[in-house]
Amino acid sequence: MGRAATTRPSRRGGGRDVSTLLADFGHDLPSVPVSAPRAREGRLFRNASPAGARRRGGGWAPARAAVAAWRMTSDQAPALWPLIAAPALPSTGAQIGIDMLAGSAFHCDPLGWVLRDEIPVTNANVMCFGKPGTGKSGTTKAFCLRMMDFGYRTLILGDTKDEYEALARYLGVEPIALGPGLVARVNPLAIGPLAIGWENLSRTEAQARAAVVFGRWLTLVRGLVGSQRIGEARVPFGPSDEVVVKTALAALTGYASGATTLVETTIPALWHALDNPTDQLVADCRFATARHFLDHTRLLRDALGQLVDGALAGLFDDHTNIDIDWTAPMQSLSLSRLRPLGDEAVGIALTCLNSWGRGIREMAKPGDLRIVVRDESWLQLRLGPEAVKSFDADLRLSRGVAGRGGDIQYAVAHKPSDLLSAGDQGSQAQTIAKDLLHLADIKILHGQKAGVAAELDAMLGLGPLAREVITGWAMQGKGRALWQVGERSYQVQTVLHPVEQRLTFTNEAIEGAR
Repeated sequence: MGRAATTRPSRRGGGRDVSTLLADFGHDLPSVPVSAPRAREGRLFRNASPAGARRRGGGWAPARAAVAAWRMTSDQAPALWPLIAAPALPSTGAQIGIDMLAGSAFHCDPLGWVLRDEIPVTNANVMCFGKPGTGKSGTTKAFCLRMMDFGYRTLILGDTKDEYEALARYLGVEPIALGPGLVARVNPLAIGPLAIGWENLSRTEAQARAAVVFGRWLTLVRGLVGSQRIGEARVPFGPSDEVVVKTALAALTGYASGATTLVETTIPALWHALDNPTDQLVADCRFATARHFLDHTRLLRDALGQLVDGALAGLFDDHTNIDIDWTAPMQSLSLSRLRPLGDEAVGIALTCLNSWGRGIREMAKPGDLRIVVRDESWLQLRLGPEAVKSFDADLRLSRGVAGRGGDIQYAVAHKPSDLLSAGDQGSQAQTIAKDLLHLADIKILHGQKAGVAAELDAMLGLGPLAREVITGWAMQGKGRALWQVGERSYQVQTVLHPVEQRLTFTNEAIEGAR
């Protein structure tokens, strides 16, 4: 008889599996060796289940949160993940306030940004736009004040509303006021520091300096002449006018005769030289007779005469008689007394001051860092294409000349249409003014109404998210602004110290009227 069947415990309700059945007939299935179970690694995160732990206080939820699906390109993804608008900037320069998206401190260091390859900034110019009352003055003054800790000094080239008067006096500096009946004079044709050591220069060095000085003067005279009107048209300033002015200036300063030192001249002296031309000047300008010269230069002479005998008579038509301490932390030239003369007079004054300020800074020593604030710059831009070119030349000098200078040019305006008002639609002046935005790699955009934000969007390509920040969040509190640093955007809240709040308060007139 066969082998007696062995009885094995059933696995399920008394039944037998295949291995037990085969074993009854002497066939044993091969078995897999049983290894000791590996110890589980400790879990890094406890209760990592989407539903959480099912206990009191364990954060359990019966359903998962809805997930929004987004379609984007690879270059857009870094801006949305990890939900930070742009890489954080280094903590150098003035601490302005809070980066609201990153939750960290926001620092501003324009010249430092230019020197860092990882930050898309190639010039240190700043343009600040904002509706009145949104805090652009507070941000500007806080930046100037806090950058003083890093060796910067501030020059206010034309305080049209005395907004910087309190800050200057807080720093122990008395603002210099320009206006009818006041003693202060500024000569926009001042040679400046470039005249120092002229007698020791070689011929090549003297020619190089002369090119800088005469180029600045021509830009100024072109802007002043072009600010005058013939009906609705601006007074033209052509190549022949440029030759006449340059030749007259060379004669007045002694450069044409090879003088070892240059003699400083003034706008009245230039006007008188053109109104009473010498035979040498007529010949050098290639005119047949003095009558021919006078007929050709009539508009030029009359335009310069308006500057000598007009509303600004006595302000910019004599040698500079103010003594500025350039080692002081701040200097401010006030133009508030000119407001009753009209916007055009203030714009002409700003043009003169800008030329004078550029001349003063042409020989800045290495390490002499300065922030040049140009408030209400739109007043100058409205004077026509030549005035716009003058302002354009100032901004282009932010990187310095021949290893010197490199000031931070800080322009303040209300809205981008201030730039568009420089000329008619599609005109040369308007085109140049719009291009000024691209000469400032740093833009501070405070709160604006929807229409103005649309203008900014059209000129800067902000996009809907940035436009909503300007028209929404930035309008809900002072000091809020969208900072554009190159191609990056930051949502920043300026934070002022109580002392700074008093120094930056600009509603004294409104408060006094209550």
